[in-house]
Amino acid sequence: MNPKTHKYLISGGGTGGHIFPAIAIAEAIKARDERAQFLFVGAIGKMEMKKVPDAGYPIIGLPISGFKRTLSTKNLLFPFKLMCSLRKAARIIRTYNPDVVIGTGGYASGPTLYMASRKKIPCLIQEQNAFPGITNKTLAKHVDKICVAYSGMETYFPKEKIILTGNPIRKELQSSRKNTLEARRFFGIENENKTILVVGGSQGSRAINQQLINILPALLQKVNVIWQTGETGIGQANEIVHQAHDMKLSIQKFIKRMDLAYTAADIVISRAGAIAISELAVAGKCTLLIPMPQSAEDHQTKNANRLAGSNAAICLPQNELAEKMLPILMELLNNEKKIQRMEENIKKFGLPEAAGAIAEEILKLIEKQ
Repeated sequence: MNPKTHKYLISGGGTGGHIFPAIAIAEAIKARDERAQFLFVGAIGKMEMKKVPDAGYPIIGLPISGFKRTLSTKNLLFPFKLMCSLRKAARIIRTYNPDVVIGTGGYASGPTLYMASRKKIPCLIQEQNAFPGITNKTLAKHVDKICVAYSGMETYFPKEKIILTGNPIRKELQSSRKNTLEARRFFGIENENKTILVVGGSQGSRAINQQLINILPALLQKVNVIWQTGETGIGQANEIVHQAHDMKLSIQKFIKRMDLAYTAADIVISRAGAIAISELAVAGKCTLLIPMPQSAEDHQTKNANRLAGSNAAICLPQNELAEKMLPILMELLNNEKKIQRMEENIKKFGLPEAAGAIAEEILKLIEKQ
């Protein structure tokens, strides 16, 4: 007798921090259930509508959008978009008939998991941040299990539903460390000086880029710099390289081989997105976190403070970049013991098998049916 084909409905998106965990969970399920079928649900016009098909999975879009926290005429359309999305989510669930529904946060996961829970279909959500978003907080009472990346989440979710799994990260970051010098050569750096990796998120950060330009001459006297600029910063960055001809500086619009970038780096400057932090913890990197002040409910600051409170990272508010960024980096470069302590401490937050642990919880929900 052939084993039953299980259908998995996965919803999440809006940002890479919701999309990439969803894809990582699907990959982990596929490794355990060879007959698994998948359908993703996203928000029309958001990046998941491209990223999910690029990863090889089908996706359907809902006409949902976020509710602006400031006065906006766009909020007048929100109730209509929500009702349309609820109806469409119900049709998707009725047609696809999933065995389990998984949410990773973002606009589309709200209507999808709410309608699935009303149909008594097993539901699980995965929360990436130390401070959950509105969607997952709203869904918490409707779902069966909640997989989290931080301890102490009982403040926001029912304790009996919480499972500490960590955040799913890219497969290549779970493998053993590469050779540091070889990793640097990949970025065109041929010396043994300490190396700073600057990552302002996949789209780059104007504030971080501008401050780096200001301090770059001082840094390059002491260290190498690998700089992911994002789309908006690449032009100005390339002009700097053209003028300087400095082989200690590697400019990248987007870094696909983050495993090599982390291996090459002694210190990382990064935004404080949940997935970035999870990757840095598994990599064991001394990190200067600069939270994005516009993040929803300032969750990036809360993420960063969780690590800073354990001396696992340094949290630097964006409005203090000009005053403090260079002195902090110089202090770290002159204090090898502090770098090593921070590396040891951030590793304690690393859970490299998170995607597998979440997949196991999902399979348990199916087995209970």
